[in-house]
Amino acid sequence: MTKPNIELILWFDTLRNTDVPIVGGKNASLGEMINAKMPVPPGFAITAYAYEKFIKETKISKTIYEIIRKTIKDHNNPKQYATASKEIRKLIENTKVPKEIESVIKTAYEKLNKQSKVKNSFVAVRSSATAEDLPDASFAGQQETFLNVKGSEDLLDKVVKCWSSLFTPRAIFYRNEKGFEHDKVFISVGVQKMVNSRAAGVMFSINPVTGDRNEIVIEGNFGLGETVVSGIVNPDDFIIDKESLKIKERRLARKTIQYLRDPKSGQTVHLEIPEKQQKIPCVSDDELNKLSKLAKVIEYHYKKPMDIEWAIDKDLSFPNNIFVVQARPETVWGDKGMEKTSQSDEKTSIEQLKVVVKGQAAGKRGYGIGVAKVVFSPEEAAETMKKGDILVTDMTNPDFVPFMKIASAIITDKGGITSHAAIVSRELAIPCVVGTETGTQLIKTGKKYTVDSRNGIIYEGILKGAIESSKIQSTITYSDPVPITATKIYMNLGVPEKIEDYKNLPFQGIGLMRTEFILASAIGEHPLHFVETGRSQVFIDKLAEGIAMVARAIQPRPVVIRLSDFKTNEYRELKGGDKYEIVEENPMLGWRGCSRYISKWYKEAFRLECKAIKKCRTEWGLKNVWVMLPMVRTLWEAKAVLEIMKEEDLERSKDFKIWFMAETPSIAIMVDEFSKLADGFSIGSNDLTQGILMIDRDSERLGKMGYFDERDPAVKRLIAHLIRVAHENGCTVSICGEGPSNLPDFAEFLVRSGIDSISVNNDAVVSATKLVASIEQRIILERLAEQAKAINCCNSLKSKSNDVLEF
Repeated sequence: MTKPNIELILWFDTLRNTDVPIVGGKNASLGEMINAKMPVPPGFAITAYAYEKFIKETKISKTIYEIIRKTIKDHNNPKQYATASKEIRKLIENTKVPKEIESVIKTAYEKLNKQSKVKNSFVAVRSSATAEDLPDASFAGQQETFLNVKGSEDLLDKVVKCWSSLFTPRAIFYRNEKGFEHDKVFISVGVQKMVNSRAAGVMFSINPVTGDRNEIVIEGNFGLGETVVSGIVNPDDFIIDKESLKIKERRLARKTIQYLRDPKSGQTVHLEIPEKQQKIPCVSDDELNKLSKLAKVIEYHYKKPMDIEWAIDKDLSFPNNIFVVQARPETVWGDKGMEKTSQSDEKTSIEQLKVVVKGQAAGKRGYGIGVAKVVFSPEEAAETMKKGDILVTDMTNPDFVPFMKIASAIITDKGGITSHAAIVSRELAIPCVVGTETGTQLIKTGKKYTVDSRNGIIYEGILKGAIESSKIQSTITYSDPVPITATKIYMNLGVPEKIEDYKNLPFQGIGLMRTEFILASAIGEHPLHFVETGRSQVFIDKLAEGIAMVARAIQPRPVVIRLSDFKTNEYRELKGGDKYEIVEENPMLGWRGCSRYISKWYKEAFRLECKAIKKCRTEWGLKNVWVMLPMVRTLWEAKAVLEIMKEEDLERSKDFKIWFMAETPSIAIMVDEFSKLADGFSIGSNDLTQGILMIDRDSERLGKMGYFDERDPAVKRLIAHLIRVAHENGCTVSICGEGPSNLPDFAEFLVRSGIDSISVNNDAVVSATKLVASIEQRIILERLAEQAKAINCCNSLKSKSNDVLEF
């Protein structure tokens, strides 16, 4: 450790994101939140220096490393790692903590008690490995966490156990495998006051069902928030007007289960909620008002809609009892509006059908029709579910996702609009009704039903008018003749399974296939978690399967795969993400794209992506799979990425093209040099506009003032320069933003500038093709008119010349 970092204890409120090397990412993040004036439960970090001081002053460091050297002779023998781990952990846990460290920890705990006005606070004790010169070391090991720790002696015991968890078998193996020196790895421990929740839940600063930015949605239940997040109960649901903070709607659910801390044992227990309390609101109107204000503050700080976890401490009084436990960007709601249907058609049809059950509307607005399959486990679903069936179950979890993807609609007994079923159905654009309470009892397997996900109603039988709506949702086709264009029309794609619905559209290839959905849904774990746990091939296979699904469906048309472009805050949401990701003030401009691929902290994961591409092309012969690199900032960075790809047998050739995303001003300015490294460029107009005009593209204020516009003269000048110079150097140019399909004048500018292809969303393929055709036709007519004018001018000059000669 460096000399300045000599503090044994650092309070959360003194920490910032820059303190990750001394306190780890989790603790630094808590400090960042507190300094943003958010009510995060108080606590302190026992620094990595304290751990270093412990092992050096007690003189056990040499013994620890000697045990590793003597015990682990065969680096592929798990038993040797287990033996070394057991011996080291026993040594650490039986070693007395130096008085100075013990005193500082106990003093800090006593101070926390005074702040909390509790004699012995219940605290959470969480470990986070870190290293000053080797940040990669934070990947190593499965560090431990202890909840509801009470008393200074118990705290000290759990801190030492966290320290010893740095030497789990997995941690030792990982460091040996990566060549990290064990004595360069350190560990910080966070000690945070537990929220003894009377009520807890989640809230959105945007309505996650309708996408209304003027509404705040709050869901809650008695006890710990886990019951709400997991969908175990139907929570109370409140919709708040964001401007006035008045309650627009309130739905009080029958809450049956709560998770509480046992006052005697201190452990979490699952208890039934007394019947008289089940319909009582879990939060008061004053608490709702306070939560709503917090949602607005957090949204303002992050400058985007947020998904926030909250808790109300039963040991504290209002308003000091309300805490923010976590906050993340809301990423489910798409730009596309929900489907609308005619109310007049609905009336004549609905009167003929029986309402079976009602719940909360979630997922895609519209109708879902089909045969119901009532199942209570993924295993049951596997036996009975067919494509187009309605999935009816108690509640969903990630194991249900394969069956949710083939369902025409989803119905659950439990859960609210922030439950797993609601979130996934919105991602997949599937009609969904959650929180019906009795759906699994009243709906019968084998019968046909209509799911109205606009109003949260399930009808027995098929609703008139819903059939056509369902067809539109399930498969996109076209019947009108589509003109041929010189400018290629490509399509953007995120969900691989959707290619079956879109493959017959008149596009000439996939100009942007985002891998993020595969990573978030089909894989779900942080790539480095696969590396650490020795399951790299699993990641490779899953990513390759998702890509191959699309490539096979449209071959020989090309599929341009944009390699992973998650930002740090998005990677943290994957399983194990907290262990591998830093906390950044502005992830949009941070560690993403190519800078991630070449870094020692992510390089091994990037190699897995390369291996997946190689598997598609070599093992399965899918030569239509191309690659696009995102967020390319510098020439040396691009060269470094290409060198790694070369090591993985991925080099440019006649049938393997490598494109660069053109979303940084540097790549547009230096396009002549970047052209030597790539076959083509795809303009990311949002990021490029952000970079050229120095505008946060998520800033609502600047957006309302009209600053963010890719039609700005500076942006258009640089795009025109990029297209011209790229062509001069033999590279193609595409664009994969929504601008061309939403802004006809921008599309005309691109076509007139000579862009080679335009990649649009599925719903804009036909309209974009027609628009581009009309622009190209106009250009042809203009050129013909110019030629005719030139010919007439020439003839006129000849006529005058003849007159002179005759004279």
